[in-house]
Amino acid sequence: MPGLLEGKTALILGIANRWSIAYAIGQAFRREGAELILTYQAERLLKTVQELGSELGASRILQCDVSDDAQIAGLVEKLQGSALHTVVHSIAFAGKDELSKPFVETSRGGFGVALDVSAYSLVAVARAAAPLMTAGGSVLTLSYLGAQRVVQNYNVMGVAKAALESSVRYLAADLGPSQIRVNAISAGPIKTASARGVKDFSKVLEGVAALAPLRRDTDPAEVADTAVFLASDLGRGVTGNVIYVDAGFQIMGLSA
Repeated sequence: MPGLLEGKTALILGIANRWSIAYAIGQAFRREGAELILTYQAERLLKTVQELGSELGASRILQCDVSDDAQIAGLVEKLQGSALHTVVHSIAFAGKDELSKPFVETSRGGFGVALDVSAYSLVAVARAAAPLMTAGGSVLTLSYLGAQRVVQNYNVMGVAKAALESSVRYLAADLGPSQIRVNAISAGPIKTASARGVKDFSKVLEGVAALAPLRRDTDPAEVADTAVFLASDLGRGVTGNVIYVDAGFQIMGLSA
């Protein structure tokens, strides 16, 4: 039986290590027959991404720092002549010092960096990639519950994720006439390298597992399978949405 993504090409931005959600998505996409193109942010990450790309059978590995418009333009130039069907944006950043202090103490510079890298980059990438998606397609990004609720120690990243989710809706409206769907997956807390930058993250994992309806934390493979659905023809009618993959945690109120 052909895979759900057979004949489709996916550009994945944000694979940094094999524990990242983006890597899990790459595994699932490859399983379903997609051709993968990966990016790396800087030369210091090239070797790692090359190794991961080899494991995933990626056809190309290209440099792209999403905070640099020239690099985004360069990425698209290198992809000219290729049909692109899916873009996965799995990128977020806030300075460690900004995450370690109350949100009210967020610096102007730190706020700008978090919003630029974590939210505006989706806008820039979607705008650049859209002309390559000549048959329509799917743009996916990754969010978290901190975009909708105050999560202790998430601070400026929560505000950045809120901007990201709003951007998803506006992009979906703008790109819909071109049959390009834009969605976010709000994943439950997962032990990724970036998550470890959040103070007391292990306590978050314990709390979610105790309260979530499924009484467990989120498996990266579950997020990846949802990404497959959104990237495939099965998700052809879904756009502008934030889909929660968090063992049901987002429905819960205060514990008894």
